[in-house]
Order: sequence, then C-alpha cells, then structure tokens
Amino acid sequence: MSTHGGQPAATGEVPEQRRVLAVLVLAQTIGGAGLTAGITVGALLAEEMLGSTGLAGVPSALFTAGAALGALGIGRICTLRGRRAGLALGYAVGTVGSIGVVAAATAGSVVLLLPALLVYGMGTATGLMARYAGADLAAPARRGRAVSTVLVATTLGAVTGPVLVTPTGEIAQALGVPRLTGPFLLATVAFAAASIALACLLRPDPLRLARSLAVALRAVPGDGAKSGGEGPAGTGDGTAAPTGGRDVAVGTTVMVLTQAVMIAVMTMTPVHMLAHGRSAQAAGLVISLHVAAMFLPSPLTGMLVDRVGRRWVARASGPLLLAAGGLAALAPADSVPLISAALVLLGLGWNFGLISGTAIVTDALPPERRATTQGVVDVGLAVAGAAGSLVSGLAVARYGFTSMALVCGLAALLVLPVVGRPPHRAPRAAAPTGPGG
Repeated sequence: MSTHGGQPAATGEVPEQRRVLAVLVLAQTIGGAGLTAGITVGALLAEEMLGSTGLAGVPSALFTAGAALGALGIGRICTLRGRRAGLALGYAVGTVGSIGVVAAATAGSVVLLLPALLVYGMGTATGLMARYAGADLAAPARRGRAVSTVLVATTLGAVTGPVLVTPTGEIAQALGVPRLTGPFLLATVAFAAASIALACLLRPDPLRLARSLAVALRAVPGDGAKSGGEGPAGTGDGTAAPTGGRDVAVGTTVMVLTQAVMIAVMTMTPVHMLAHGRSAQAAGLVISLHVAAMFLPSPLTGMLVDRVGRRWVARASGPLLLAAGGLAALAPADSVPLISAALVLLGLGWNFGLISGTAIVTDALPPERRATTQGVVDVGLAVAGAAGSLVSGLAVARYGFTSMALVCGLAALLVLPVVGRPPHRAPRAAAPTGPGG
C-alpha cells in the first residue's frame, strides 16, 4: 500500500507523521503564549471594568463559551477542508478577538469587551483542537504520546505568558492602552503567527491523509479492516476501530469533569490572592506554575496512557484534583508556595484527564467521523469550562474561596464511577504486516 508515497514504518506510522508533529509543535509553541491571556488577567480586567468580584468569572465564562463555538466551527471546517484550514482559521479568529479586547479596555466599553472575549475564546479552542491533529496519523499504541507531544509544545508560550504580565503591561502603557491589556497584545501576535505557520506548513494535511490511508487499507485484501491493521484506523488490539458511542461518552465525560473543576479553581485563584494582599506578579507566577503542570508532564502522561492504559490514567485524575482542591481550600491565602502546590496538582489532574480522555475518544472514532465528533466533544469541554468559571465567581462571592475549592475537589471523584474498573493492560498495536497484509 502506498499513499502520498508513504508506507507504514516499523512503528505502524507513516513517515509524514514526523513532519506533521514538527509543524504542530512549532505552531503550538508560538500560539501557546496567547492561550493564557484570559486566564491570567481576564478576571482582573472584568473586576476592574465591572466593579464586582461576583462577576469576575464572566470573562472566563465568555471565552470558554467562545471556545465552544470555536470547537464546533473548527471541527466542521476540518471535516470539510482538513486540519490545516480549520486550525489556521481558528487562530486567525482568535487574533481578531484579542485586538477587540484591547480596544474595549482602551475605550472602557463593557459592551465591546463581552463579545471580544467570546471571539478571543475561539483562539483558545484552536490550541486544544490541535491535539487531535497530532493523533490523526499516530499508530494506536502511540496515540497518547502523539497527543502529549502537541500539548507539551504549548508549555513554553503558555508558561511564559503569565510571567510576562508586568513587562507586557509596561508595553501596553507605553502604547497608551491599559496595563491589563498587555497579555492580550501578546496574544494578538502569538495567534497571528501560529495561524500563518499552520496555513503555510501543515502539509500534508494529517486528517485527509488518514482518511486516504483508511480507504486504502480497507481496499487491500487481508489488510486494514480485515486484519485490524496497524494504521491509524485500527485500535491496535487486532480489531477494527470501534464506532460505539460508549467509549466516546466515557472519554468525553472524563474531560468535561476535569475541565470544569480545573477552570473553577484556577479562575478564582488570582482574585483570591489579590483580595488578601498578594501582587498581580505573585498571582502570575502561581498561574505560570499551574499552566506548566497542565502541559509539561504531557510526555510522561502520554507514555502512561499508552503503556499502563487509558482508563487507569483517567481514574487517577480524580484523586489528583481532590488533593488540589483540598490543598487550595486549606492553604493560607498569603502562602504563595502552598497555593502554587495546589495549582500544580490541579494542572496535573487536568493533564491526566485530557490526554487519557482524548485517547479514549480517538480510539473509538474512524477517520471519516473523527473531526466533527471531536469538535462536538470539545464543545462539551468548553461549556463545562464556561459553567465552572461563571459558577466559581458566584460561589466565592457567596460562600468563599475555601468552600468552592473543596466542593470542586470532591466533584472530581465522579470520574471513578464514570470510568469503572479498567483492564489491567493497555491495547497494543499489531505487528506491521507490510503492504497487502
């Protein structure tokens, strides 16, 4: 079998996978700097413009709602035109949203700020949707590591973004715009550069190539669907890729639960710290460590997902998030080390849930159904994040940060009954049989 000149290598992957991952790593390294602007100063900007702590969760709710719309649109465009078009357009729209936030803050217009945050959220959806592109051509036994490679590439920009709150604020002030818009200026440049990189370099398109390979595998007697194959359409356990909805539901629920808990605690942590006399720079440092924990452990998580099993890693996300919520609730508000530790655990629990859930969902979908369903899955992810951020602001205003964090940690344990008892071993890819089986 030969498609676009590529034959599955000894790993069960086509050679184009290496180029695809390299381009995605480049784009995510650049674009990651824009993903944390809303996280770092969104709540602070809202509190300043709206004059209410209870409404401080509104920006996060808006840009995660925007991420829901973005995920749906990106998934649809990827289905029709491929990953390159969908991801490049998503980052371009995020660029427009970032410019809108800066303009709204400069004009002091809440009416403009709210839709601008919604549009900005579409850029953040693109950053997460890129992980699916990394898995399109991956062999089943390497899907966790492929997803983790794309996610860890986001670390440099995403961790640098919050640390640059003060320098970008000074740049913003020098340009005559509010200091808190500095991270959104950075997002404008980062999203635009990532969009250009994807549009120019993501060739061949991984989703289109995966579809071609799946069709070719089915057309060759004794290969692909008949033998279980080692290509991207297989499950790696000697059977054809499953299409049942149960695995999609399990993987989606894991991601939704971990997303809602993570967003709720993360959104209100900077507000909690500033309310107790800590500086914006200290809050930025805590968020930087949190974001590092969200992405930096990805290679280890991906290896665990592939070798230990998707469901074992998914189950582990619950206790990790419980520990994070408990520590955040009990830590003194002025203790940067303890709050940092809580946010690191929070990021790690999210990382476990996202990578394991992504692998479970991708295993269950053949290439022709993949992008649209993944877009719908990420809509659920974004809606959960929007709900978590909005409710967290209201909960903190009424009950306090301690109660909110503790309840969120306990809610994370719901992943245990959702996942159930996993098998002892993860699926392994069948040995390559070469063209024609």
